[in-house]
Amino acid sequence: MYKFCYFVPESHLEQTKLALFGVGAGKIGDYDQCAWQVEGRGQFRPLAGSDPYLGALGELETVREFKVELVCDDDVVESAVRALKQAHPYEEPAYEVYRLETL
Repeated sequence: MYKFCYFVPESHLEQTKLALFGVGAGKIGDYDQCAWQVEGRGQFRPLAGSDPYLGALGELETVREFKVELVCDDDVVESAVRALKQAHPYEEPAYEVYRLETL
């Protein structure tokens, strides 16, 4: 099992979660659509060659974003990454994937 975390602007929060749930992410035992989220501020500066969803080339941008965490079974994690990239508005979405151990 994996823990899958990503950062997303509020405008696409529900859309990305639904895309991940649609491929089977967020299941824990007899529950589905399980996720945890917290609001924060993200920042980035688009460089030459980028096509930013928000902001302008060379200018530091800060944006209200959410960090979302959920779990994925081994057979779902690669589909979850693809689903996030398709549903996310950013050209380079930030995400993390951690393998979990059962103790």
